[in-house]
Amino acid sequence: MYSYIDPMTTTININNLPKEFISRLEVIFPDKHLDSVLKSFIQSKKTVFRCNGLKTTSSQVSKLLSQSGISCIPVDGVNGAFLVPGDQRRALTESEAFRDGHVYIQNPSSMIPPTILDPKPGEEVLDLAAAPGGKTIHIADLMQNNGRIGAVESVKKRFFRLKENIKRADANIVKLYLKDGRSVGRQCPERFDRVLLDAPCSGEGLFDLSNPKTYAFWSEKKIREMIRKQIRLFDSAIQALKTGGTLVYSTCTFAPEENEGVIDQILRKYGSTIEVVAVEIPGSNIERGLKKWRNIQFNEQVALARRVVPNDVYEGFFICKIVKRKPTHSI
Repeated sequence: MYSYIDPMTTTININNLPKEFISRLEVIFPDKHLDSVLKSFIQSKKTVFRCNGLKTTSSQVSKLLSQSGISCIPVDGVNGAFLVPGDQRRALTESEAFRDGHVYIQNPSSMIPPTILDPKPGEEVLDLAAAPGGKTIHIADLMQNNGRIGAVESVKKRFFRLKENIKRADANIVKLYLKDGRSVGRQCPERFDRVLLDAPCSGEGLFDLSNPKTYAFWSEKKIREMIRKQIRLFDSAIQALKTGGTLVYSTCTFAPEENEGVIDQILRKYGSTIEVVAVEIPGSNIERGLKKWRNIQFNEQVALARRVVPNDVYEGFFICKIVKRKPTHSI
């Protein structure tokens, strides 16, 4: 039985999580990381924000916040990202910098996919599941507001939140679409230089024992339901990508079926048309993709993907970078 003591000295039993879920974690993660993963379910993540380079600079934001008594500590290895003490989160959300879109509160794990995508000024980029917009804004920042971003969201409530965040950030190159991302590949074949698919998933990396709603509906059946959505979105992403273009697939779940398993299925379908590219992410909490899960041996390229092990700063995440080597018209 696993149990930990939270900061309020109340014992929280990790075994309140589904037993099958914990058993899966014991297989997914090496022993050296398992304790960190389990503790992440009771830890309050430190508040992190990214400086919005479309409107300001890191030094200007740091100066502005310090004048309000808010301490900013740079996050190692993440350009423009800063930690704020937990007791200052409310002050940050009430600050002029936050209100005017100079900063965007976001976990550093979510800052990795746009960085790996590495969009360039003047390119045309697709963000296929864009809400709430943090990654879209980051992409626009990396492109220096020069080029074009198509940001797609299918859920109306989430779409309007996306719209509000994009406007506040002055991400002027973003064109918003309220539509099903699974149709984009057919409608815009071979169009985009780069595609980000931060896919809807079972969200295991966000489980919080203090909020049972975050894990109440977890099951392997739900994982299977998510896989069907992910595969169809992945197909759309590949069809929409130009030959020679780059696609980044990411999720905030641990489930190998939704991560390595989805990549494996896509590689089997598209063969030499696509290729997984190795990415290097600094940090001791990064693991290579699994080579197998249960009785399934994955394509050897799958191990080039990366899994972010959660801790008191980073949420659990999975990232894979793919390059399209050949056209996909006939597939």
